[in-house]
Amino acid sequence: MKICKVTQNDFQEWLNLALELWPDYSCAEMEVSLTNLLHSDREQGILVRDDHGCAIAFMNLSLRSDYVPDATKSPVAYVEGIYVKAEYRNQDVGKTLIQYAEQWASEQGCIELALDALLDNPASHEFYTKVGFREVERVVFFIKSIVAVNLTASPEENRPIIEARSLEK
Repeated sequence: MKICKVTQNDFQEWLNLALELWPDYSCAEMEVSLTNLLHSDREQGILVRDDHGCAIAFMNLSLRSDYVPDATKSPVAYVEGIYVKAEYRNQDVGKTLIQYAEQWASEQGCIELALDALLDNPASHEFYTKVGFREVERVVFFIKSIVAVNLTASPEENRPIIEARSLEK
């Protein structure tokens, strides 16, 4: 097993693995995201290759200066994504990647390493706990569509399309 920083030469393999982890992204969206990461001085992509040179896992790291739950110092090293192909799981590949992330974080002057996982991903929760992370928060995100309001228009021009009916008789 060999761990290496992602280069332009690795891009297609990295992209393929990332699309396995995040299948809701289009190929074009993921290409843009990974290209930005590749050229960032605050982020790093990591690939793991097996003994035959095949990419079997990846991890994306970043330095976050925005809010990270329970962090005590900023920036915080953040595992933005970590993925190991199914046939290579339970062979310490993920654990080795987390150890790499810890070293990277330390080299960046960070004292903490953080990450997140979806609520419905108990296998990840178990793995992260096993490699030393502790759960600090659970979140459910909400969104609501809103009607655009023209701030320069008169109140009559911004009147709702659907008028409320009076319940009075």
